[in-house]
Amino acid sequence: MEWPTLLIFPAAVFLISMFGTRILVRQLTQHEILDHPNERSSHSAPTPRGAGIAVIGALVFGWSAMGFMSNGFTGTLLVMSGLALGLAAISWMDDLKDLSPLARLAVQSVAVAIALKMVPLPGPVFGGLLSPTADLVLAGVLWVWFLNLFNFMDGIDGLSGVETLAIGIGVFVISRKGGYGEITMTMGLTMAAAAIGFLRWNWHPSRIFLGDVGSIPLGFMLGWLLLVLAAQGAWAAAIILPFYYLADATVTLIRRILRGEKFWVAHREHFYQRAVASGLRHDQVAGIIFVANLFLIMLAIVSARGQVIGALLGACAAIALLLVLLVKGGPTDP
Repeated sequence: MEWPTLLIFPAAVFLISMFGTRILVRQLTQHEILDHPNERSSHSAPTPRGAGIAVIGALVFGWSAMGFMSNGFTGTLLVMSGLALGLAAISWMDDLKDLSPLARLAVQSVAVAIALKMVPLPGPVFGGLLSPTADLVLAGVLWVWFLNLFNFMDGIDGLSGVETLAIGIGVFVISRKGGYGEITMTMGLTMAAAAIGFLRWNWHPSRIFLGDVGSIPLGFMLGWLLLVLAAQGAWAAAIILPFYYLADATVTLIRRILRGEKFWVAHREHFYQRAVASGLRHDQVAGIIFVANLFLIMLAIVSARGQVIGALLGACAAIALLLVLLVKGGPTDP
């Protein structure tokens, strides 16, 4: 397919995500499928959750349609769409009934294993430094961790939307500059388009939350795109693009483990949550993180041009400063 034709898919995904989410606001409210605030919540009023039904539905439609209309990618896109849909279904059950952490982890691990078996990556993720088996196993472990940390970080209005938007744009830009193919570029754009449609209703004050039905399969799909970048040689960009989420989730997890806390239990100790607790509004925190993500996209481009060490050091410095600023926080005028 020609590049202008491919733009149809992000446009369709955006419309389905935006209007589908609007319909869900009404339907979920009527059926009282609400997220009620508790001591660990960052919101103060019952809010419908489950926007991921529309967001993931839009992406599955877009990726499946691309699969049917493209040469050589049909199987890949249909498998990934099917697995994302399966994870969404299981995660919707979790939203309604709270499945056990081990059951969720088992399902996620099986989905990742099926994807790695049925949709081989274009090359080794770790640049040939490991044996093929070790490379595949470690890639799978990191993928499962990424989709879970994406779920962990879905805690305030707009945050998962801006992260999905930034990573989607980043995948598009790096794929275009690296010549990694129009399909990969378009998949990045569809992720960004779905995020924009969702943000129309999730920006502070949010009218609906993503829910596990959205955050888990979103992490799954974004994780796969990042692994594809790494397998094509852009491993530094694959680290830099999600670096804020990686840093916040990992540092917070390590701190909780060292303190002997139940790290799998919901909490309010992520850096973005501490910023909100200090007085910053959800939209201010999400906006600050989005600006930082734009800087990460620029550093990812620098890494793709061969300045890998400088780009990685720049990303570490930028995110360290961001984490410090989030912790410092501070009350602001409404």
